[in-house]
Amino acid sequence: MPPSPLRPSTLQSTPLPESEQVLLLVDVINPMNFPAAADLLPHAQAAARRIDRLKRRLARSGSAAIYANDNYGTWHSQFGDILAACQALSDGRGEIARLLAPGPEDLVILKPQHSAFHSTPLQHLLGKMKARKLVIVGWAADMCVMLSATDARMLGHEVWVPQDCIASETPERWERAVRQLEEAFDCSVRPAVAQDDQAA
Repeated sequence: MPPSPLRPSTLQSTPLPESEQVLLLVDVINPMNFPAAADLLPHAQAAARRIDRLKRRLARSGSAAIYANDNYGTWHSQFGDILAACQALSDGRGEIARLLAPGPEDLVILKPQHSAFHSTPLQHLLGKMKARKLVIVGWAADMCVMLSATDARMLGHEVWVPQDCIASETPERWERAVRQLEEAFDCSVRPAVAQDDQAA
């Protein structure tokens, strides 16, 4: 039996936007199926509300957004499957997935390991978009956010990791990550909320 013909819309190319500054959302669509998830979740919920505000503000200024998300070992799934499963959760995990779901203009990549750059097309995308600055948010601050930010710095990007838009399992781990990002890797860690308040 011959394969079904593709609908014309299936293979329509979408031009990449040029965006000097890009918002990179790391693992924000997350089922949190790990032992310390209950410790991370309340911090992530608070950060998610600030990420939502920051994303809206950056979009108004013309900054594109890229979601870099783990596939959580579901090698036969696509991002839409992961998003739908997380949005269906009835607790805070579902609340975050519904609040921070990507819009039609946002880009999405799946990553197999901690860094958003490892074995993904992210570096290629950023080059095509002529991105120079990255704003990195998400969780966990001392794992996937940290490694994504350090890779970005090694590739020559100017990096801002708003300290109020990242979360870790404990305040101590969050504090260590923020200090390391600022002191060792020269990332800006200024909070996003203060800028939002000034713009209000």
